[in-house]
Formats: sequence, structure tokens, C-alpha cells
Amino acid sequence: MSRLRRLIGFLVLPAITAAFEDSVTDYAPSVNIPCPDLSTTEFVREWTASNQTLNPNEEEYVQTRLNSTIAQAWNDWLSDGSQLGYNTSSFQGHFPKIGLAIPGGGLRAAQFGAAALSGIDARNESAKSAGTGGLLQVSSYLAGLSGGSWITGSLFFNNFPTLGELVFGNGNNLTGWLLDLAFATPDGDDLFSEYNQYFYGSILWSVMAKADTGIDTSITDPWARMISFHFLNQTNRQNFFTNDTAHGAGQLWSNIPNIPAWQQYETPFPILVTDSRPQGLNTTVALTLDPTVYEITPFEFASYDPDLSAGVNLTFAGTPMTNKKPVNATACVTGFDQAGFMMGTSASLFNQILDFAHNTIQDFSQSDGNGLLYVLSRQLSEVRTRADDVANWPNPFNGVKTSTYEDTNSTWLSLIDGASNGENIPLGPLFVKARALDVIVPLDGSADDSNNWPNGTDMLITAERLSSILEASHQQMPPLPQNAQAFIDTGVRERATFFGCDPTQNPPEFPLVIYIPNTPPFNGDDPAANTGTFQLQYTPKQQQVLFDQIHNNTISGFVPNTNDADPNFGKCLQCAAVDRARYKISPVINRSDFCQTCFTQYCYDPTHPPSLSEVPNRKQIFVDPDPQGLVNFLSENENKLIGGVVGLVIFIALLIGGLVWWKKRRDKKFIAHYHQVSALHEEEELNLKTYSQYIRPESYEIPAHRGSLYTDS
Repeated sequence: MSRLRRLIGFLVLPAITAAFEDSVTDYAPSVNIPCPDLSTTEFVREWTASNQTLNPNEEEYVQTRLNSTIAQAWNDWLSDGSQLGYNTSSFQGHFPKIGLAIPGGGLRAAQFGAAALSGIDARNESAKSAGTGGLLQVSSYLAGLSGGSWITGSLFFNNFPTLGELVFGNGNNLTGWLLDLAFATPDGDDLFSEYNQYFYGSILWSVMAKADTGIDTSITDPWARMISFHFLNQTNRQNFFTNDTAHGAGQLWSNIPNIPAWQQYETPFPILVTDSRPQGLNTTVALTLDPTVYEITPFEFASYDPDLSAGVNLTFAGTPMTNKKPVNATACVTGFDQAGFMMGTSASLFNQILDFAHNTIQDFSQSDGNGLLYVLSRQLSEVRTRADDVANWPNPFNGVKTSTYEDTNSTWLSLIDGASNGENIPLGPLFVKARALDVIVPLDGSADDSNNWPNGTDMLITAERLSSILEASHQQMPPLPQNAQAFIDTGVRERATFFGCDPTQNPPEFPLVIYIPNTPPFNGDDPAANTGTFQLQYTPKQQQVLFDQIHNNTISGFVPNTNDADPNFGKCLQCAAVDRARYKISPVINRSDFCQTCFTQYCYDPTHPPSLSEVPNRKQIFVDPDPQGLVNFLSENENKLIGGVVGLVIFIALLIGGLVWWKKRRDKKFIAHYHQVSALHEEEELNLKTYSQYIRPESYEIPAHRGSLYTDS
């Protein structure tokens, strides 16, 4: 009996007989599929750093959208341009090409990305009223990394709804992210509770189905399935612990072009980023900047790093290949690009925190760590894996770029979290020269300091990689503060900042960068958005307060030396977004007086840097808006507890007074018999036992119906 059948035999799930066309086993790729005609099908395409080409399907989608949907979105956002001091009719056909980047950082990053996007979404009323709503609609690219990949995937596989409905649900077809159900222990800390066992059983059923195809799995696979339960589109509170649906299994990244919003050209082009651990390098520390960085689009798994400069058709990712062709023409693989696995690959952070020697996972809460280790131990007891702490991908670039590509001789790739080299914002793909972006918008929700705020470290690391490794293949970063401390001292990490406002060349030597960091509330409120990267559960109130703070910061800008919102920030954002259009027109149009005033306030001038004093009274220390457990009990019952303590003190005082009075009367009456009372007390002293004396030393025996996910045969 196969592992899969033994697993099925154990699971006691309400929907174990769910329809085969909608099963959690759809997570398994299809193998031994006849390959397309090798003489006419290009599986792997190559280019060089000096002669880059984009995937033709990407190029067609982006260009068609620029000429239609985005052109109209610019007109909707800017109207005739008079409020900015421009006539937008002169910009027609020359509008800038824009890319957005959502960072890593677990659920904090996913929620930060969602809330920040809501602040630039024309479908959001407050964003539209502020003037910031519209930037999302005119953007051509959306890159996500790690936690940022979760919001990216969630948007597309839920047909690109409004951000509030995506995160919180709409009472109809969207149920929200259900973040009050913890990722690894959704039914509470007891791993062996009935519903946790249902959950683990469903996840492992999916993973075993993949393993039974002969493709190596790892901890990234159950992690990918956990991500799918929250961010893909088949799970709600009622079916969470059942197999009534596939919980996202079978949804493929290469199927994004089939969603209605894509077919209407309403969405940016999505890109996920993942790093690689070169074969033979078993480091558990942060990577250097040298290893190849990969990207995942609906059409390709690729790298624009000069050492590789190649991409494989995503539909056939997972197929054993050498020299750009399948090893066996009758053994192609499809369905490897499971949406959950793509997001899980980008967020596969375990190589730095999984300690096999001590059976621990660092940084996660004890409950979440125990849940992940439990699932991994059950997985490893049943299947062989290649590397347990990475995402295992068959290498489609075996035999490619033999003189420069470090994994050219490897048959497998070890892919890891996209921030493993220190680049926590997925900016690399947006700086690719062939994509020719004019404006890049990093949404920086990193946790760089002890209070989980960004301090520009990720921007600086990307700038270093662009200049040292990617100079021939990528655009360069505009001037930034010199180091993280300068990001702090200039205050640019506390508010929106524009970098690269005044290029000295035409075409400009770098894109304009609109930096929107996660910041303390501009109005001086207690911050609730700087949660930990490894927090895998949020109450509804925590979610709502976090979302609202980030959204409000995004639409508000800043007024120097105050805690006020800038009523002109929406227009200033429009000025920054459209500014590069001036350089596409001959002669170059002068920047308007209004926009120049905006740039004076928001642009970073390295010769006259701003000061931290311009953003006063920003509180740095996290304050939980919905404390749980003892803290919550104490805060909610403070007055009652004070009254109770006062009452208890009065009662004790009266009791003591009464006892003293009684004892004096008793002593007077029974003084002659005192020695008898004393003797009685000594003879009949109570034999008290501690609680531990009643605890049996035997280990806890797991109930039979919860004890094992598998039965032996």
C-alpha cells in the first residue's frame, strides 16, 4: 500500500470523499507528460546583459495595458492636470512606466502591503479623496517577496478585489485572510487536538501526493499549504478543518492570465523574487550578494543576473532538463508551479532558523515552532527529501552558461527566502534595463531596528548589488542617504520621500524612486503596525488597527515640524509619478511651480539633507491594541481589581481585629486548659501533600483517535 493510501486510510475528515476534480491532492504535479514538439517549442530562452529581451507574453501584456487601461487611468487620476500646473494632453503617449514593490516580513509585510496599496487604490474612497488613489491603477508592475509575495498572490487568485475586502472579507464570496487562525496551530496550542490533526492531515495528504510523483519535498511544501489556506480562494471559516475544497491546491501561477481581471488588463504584471543557496553551500547564515537571484512571473522562472540571463517556460518548471531541453521527451512535468508553492518558495526562510541538531525553529513562538516541527517530522518519517530547509526545484538551467552560472552542473536548485541576501524589498526585477521603468515605488515594511521599523538598510543593500554585480544589466539607484543611521537622522524613514528628483541627463540616469516606508502614526498615536516578522496570528482588532494606521499614513504625507496631514500630498504624489513624462517630450517641459514646491518638501537632496526634527513626536515602541491573556484581563478590569483589592484589605483588617478580640476572650475563659489545646494541635497536625505528589510520572498517552496520521500495513 502506498504512503498516499495509508494516509487516506487514517484521515477521518468530513469530506474525505470530496470530488476528485477539487482535491487537496491536486497539489501534486503531473509527471510523465508527453512534451511539446522539441523542434518548435522553446523551453529555455537566453539573452545577455547587454542585449536583454523580455518574455514576449510579458511584453505584449504590459504594452497593451500601457496603451489602453493605463492611459485612461492616468487621465482619471490627473484629470486635465491643471491642479498640478500642467496640461496632461501634452503627456499623452509619454506617461511614465511605474513599478511597485512589496517587502518581506511575514504577516506584518503582507498586511502592510495590503494597507499601503489601499492607500493608492482609486477604488478606495478615502484614497481617492486624498488624491493618492490612482497610483495603483497606473502601475505596470507589482513585485512581491516573502510576506509580500502572499499579498501579491492573494490579489491575483481572488481576482484583484479591493484591499479591504481581500483582507477582511465582504460577507459574500471573499472571507478574508482569517489571521485569527494561527498558521501552524489554527486550533490552539495542543498539536493533538482533533481539529489540528485534521489540519495537519490535510496538509500532509497534499505533500505526500507530491512526493509520490517522485519530486523531492521539504518543509517548504507544508509551509506552502499553510499559506494557501489563508491567501488563496477556497478556504473559509466553515471549511477550514475539512477537505470540502482543495484549499488552493491545483491553482497554478501560470494560470494567472486566465483570471478575469487579467483578461481585462486591470492588473499590474506580477513578479515574485527568490534567492538561491548554491549547491554544496550549506550555510545557515545570511547570503552574500553573489548567489543568483531568481524571479517568478506567470510566464517564466528566470534570472536577469548577468551570470545566468535565462528563463524557462513556467508551465514546464519541474521538468528535468539539460542543455535547454527535457531529458526525456515523454516525461515532461506540469503543475509544479502551484501558487502556494511559488509563494512558499519566495518565503522559504528556514535555512537560517531550522536547527536539526536541537530540533528547534528559532524566532517563531513556541506554539508555531512546535506545529511546524511536528508536521516536518511526520513528513520526514514518510518521504525522502533532498534538502529539508529549502525549496527543492529541478534545475531547468543545467548546462546553461557553463562559464559563468554557478549551478550549471546541478540537477537541482535550493531556493530560499527572497530576502536571504539582505534585499528585503523586491527591487531587482524593477531595475532590469529591458523593463525600462521610469518610476519605482518601494513600499518598505521591513523590520530593520529593534522596534521593527525600516531604516533603509534594504535600499542600501540593493543599491550595492546594483552597482557591484548588476551594473551591466540593471538601472542604478538614485542617490540615497549614505547609511542606515543617515536614513534615521534625516527623517526619511519616517515619511514618504522622493529620490532621484533631478537627474543630470536625458534620458535620466536612474528612475525616480517614491519611497513609502512603514512609519509610526504621523499624528503621534501609539503605533500598532510594527509587529514581529514571526507573529503568525492576529486578532481582528489588531488587524483593523494595523491596517488603518498604515492606510492613513500612506494617504497623509507630512507637514514639516508638525503632526498634521498634508492636504496636498495626493497632488504631490501625482507630481512625482508623472514627472518623468517631462523628459520624454522635446523640448523638455519645465516642472510646474506647484510640483516644484512639492519636490522641495518631499525630495531628498544629498547636498541639503532634511532633518529628523521635521517629523516630531513619532512614537517608536509598539503598543498592542488588543492585548491577550493576563495583560488583556488586567487592562480591561483595572478599576474592578483596584476596588476588589481595597475591599479585600478592609475585610482582612476587620477579620484580624475580630480574631484578636475573640482570642482575648478565649484566653480569659480557657487559660487553665491551654496546654491541652496545644497538645491536640501537635498530635493531629494535617498531613499536607504537594500537587506534584499526585502527578503520575508516566508520560501522557495520546488518545488512539489522535495518535498517528498513518497506519502501518
